[in-house]
Amino acid sequence: MKRRELIAAGAVLGLAAPALAQGGWPQRGVRVIVPFAPGGSVDTMARLTAQKLQDRLGQPFVVENRAGGNGTVGGIAVAQSPADGHTLCFSASVQTLARLVMRNPGYDPLTDLDPIARVGQGPLLLIMAPQRPQTTLQEVVAAIRANPRDWSFATSALGAAGHLATVDFIRQIGVDVPIVSYRGTSPALADLFTDRVQLIFDPMLATLPPVRANRVKPIAITSARRSPAAPEVPTTAEGGMPSVDLQSWWGYWGPRNTPEEVKARMGEALRVIMAEPDVTERTTSLGIEALFEGAPQFAQFIRRDFERTQELLRIANFQPE
Repeated sequence: MKRRELIAAGAVLGLAAPALAQGGWPQRGVRVIVPFAPGGSVDTMARLTAQKLQDRLGQPFVVENRAGGNGTVGGIAVAQSPADGHTLCFSASVQTLARLVMRNPGYDPLTDLDPIARVGQGPLLLIMAPQRPQTTLQEVVAAIRANPRDWSFATSALGAAGHLATVDFIRQIGVDVPIVSYRGTSPALADLFTDRVQLIFDPMLATLPPVRANRVKPIAITSARRSPAAPEVPTTAEGGMPSVDLQSWWGYWGPRNTPEEVKARMGEALRVIMAEPDVTERTTSLGIEALFEGAPQFAQFIRRDFERTQELLRIANFQPE
């Protein structure tokens, strides 16, 4: 569907929006559980979409941060909630990978959560502690190879797109570099600012603000082409590592057996929301492509993404913690 058609569809659905809140779901406020700390890419996208859902569906959509366990604390909270559409999970690609990166995650997100919609994707940005003198990807690789003990990577969560990019990066340069896992991007950045860790791959939404504030150094984005949000930053392909080309993505889940009515109404609303000009303008400025995939397409996408990640971790000989 062309963008003009999407916007026209939004205008039509906009007339009917109040009716969605009458008689059916949602009958009261909806909790949107974010399994990570405030301030990161997951939290920011959750709040943007939750506010839009609230405006369109006529009930409060309240974001609740439940960080811990690489997304499993929040994921389990949603999985154990009534499947009535009033408790949802908003998370990123990491949410589906718990059993690949943890020995005992406590639940299986592939079977205990129902995909509802995927709403965005975007490349990662590799940033570096400002105290370090290097400015290019080639210089960073050379410095790590020369003295790997002086370097470490942060990751916002095991299994996150940034963690996978780090695993692939380390595999390609051929030296061991420690990876320190955090409960979200914000605490990882706090240590990066002070050079307690030196590097992190994370979505541009979370990493561009400290770049703009000159608190970190941008090194490369994980994409085949430069991002309009930061056209001055070269790509990993330009830096000689074209296969480090991973993207994060974001979406909504409900507990297992979430009613089809909920999925359909969420889909109707999000299909329009993600095509609204103010949403696409905002996400583009953050290095994210706004999109919409309904429940069936999202479920298929998750299966493909899981299989690709499983193979990457196998090649890298990654062992669950």
